[in-house]
Amino acid sequence: MSEVSGFLARTERERGLRKSLTSPQLTMIAIGGAIGTGLFLGSGAAIQVAGPSVILSFAIGACVALLLMGCLAEMVVTHPSTGSFGSYAEHYLGSLAGFVVRYAYWISVVLVIGAEVTAISVYMKFWFPGSPGWLWIVLFSIVLICLNARSVGSFGVAEYWFSVVKVAAIVGFILMGSYTVFTATPASGIGFANFHANGGFFPHGWDGTWHAVVVAIFSFIGIEFIAVAAGEAEDPERAARGAFKSAVLRLIVFYLLTVALMLAIVPWQLAGTGKSPFVMVMETTGFSWGAGIMNFVVLMAALSAMNSQLYVATRMIFSLACSGYAPAGLSVVGANGIPLRSLVVSSGGVAFAAVTSIVMPQGSFVLVMSIAMFGALFGWLMIFVTHYRFRRACERDGVTPTFRLPGFPFLTLLGAVAMAAIIGSTYFVPAFRMTVITGIPLLVVLVVAYALIRKPQASRAVIAQHGAVES
Repeated sequence: MSEVSGFLARTERERGLRKSLTSPQLTMIAIGGAIGTGLFLGSGAAIQVAGPSVILSFAIGACVALLLMGCLAEMVVTHPSTGSFGSYAEHYLGSLAGFVVRYAYWISVVLVIGAEVTAISVYMKFWFPGSPGWLWIVLFSIVLICLNARSVGSFGVAEYWFSVVKVAAIVGFILMGSYTVFTATPASGIGFANFHANGGFFPHGWDGTWHAVVVAIFSFIGIEFIAVAAGEAEDPERAARGAFKSAVLRLIVFYLLTVALMLAIVPWQLAGTGKSPFVMVMETTGFSWGAGIMNFVVLMAALSAMNSQLYVATRMIFSLACSGYAPAGLSVVGANGIPLRSLVVSSGGVAFAAVTSIVMPQGSFVLVMSIAMFGALFGWLMIFVTHYRFRRACERDGVTPTFRLPGFPFLTLLGAVAMAAIIGSTYFVPAFRMTVITGIPLLVVLVVAYALIRKPQASRAVIAQHGAVES
């Protein structure tokens, strides 16, 4: 049996899940995962680091994201799997790689859930300035956990409409922002002159521009969720192919246009993480009522992203359990097609967020985001590495993927080098230094953990691979 065709046996382990997600829902899941805290709140941190040249930072991030989605699309169309790139790494790079990639990514997503819900507490203070952040963290977490516990169909419908609201709001923001910029008088302080005022286009030099790429990449993280959700799609190959193309193009346009308009309307020095730049734009342009509406929209965006992250984290730990690398009980699927135990375990980021919001009420978002970033960045790096091995296996076995990224192997290697450079650069950005400080030890711990559980793994896998289903 060839290496490429041999992957089918791995997908058989993940039985019990319902294949009910449609192509439009799959597209919106990708958009919902990527349009969240990174754009609505994290963009403020990127602007602080780079100034107006953050536009280039997001452009670089968009190019890397485009390459990544091309690589991932090839593998997903060939091998639809809930384990996604973690399962691909296990098959093409070895069990150790599959173990480390999935656990590092799972930990990252669990912590990002904490970052999203922390952002939600920031947004709620727009209306309730004296309220404690932990209150909103607990309240909204309960709602989304219950939503994910119902069925994958309910999740898909909710995520679709969450994302429709976000897309409509962003389109409205682009239209309103464009009108404001092009009709503003020179005395208003609004216009493209802000791109080179107050320190020029590169106020922090090229270093600042490159360091902001780290935040830009973090903002795009979530588009890979579509690869996980494809395992529960009605027609995985057709749905994934269409969703990849439409989601990536929309995200690139949304990110670049919105960031450019923000910089033209609000001086870059005012950006930060205490308030969404979108809300600041509304306040600056005099739409006082618009600030409240936009705050509601960014709240919906964070809820949507958190909703997607709960889904992906649940499926990732479920995939690990099906491979025998997590307790077999986490592979149990309920009668509604939901691995409820995996969902409960994946909700741990909520507790982390609640604690950090109490201990560090002013800096919890950046702290959680910086720690969470490593697993996601490492996951992206390994997608490129896995794709290189996948294509070599296809060439050897005489298999031609129906969806192909042009420019192989150059573009795949370029993406891998870019991700390695971005991971290394986090050490030189004070706000994100914890990314590598905590990330490298995490990899060491995971390698040691793999060595310790590798022997009993086979016996657990016999139980897990049958996809135990609760009645």
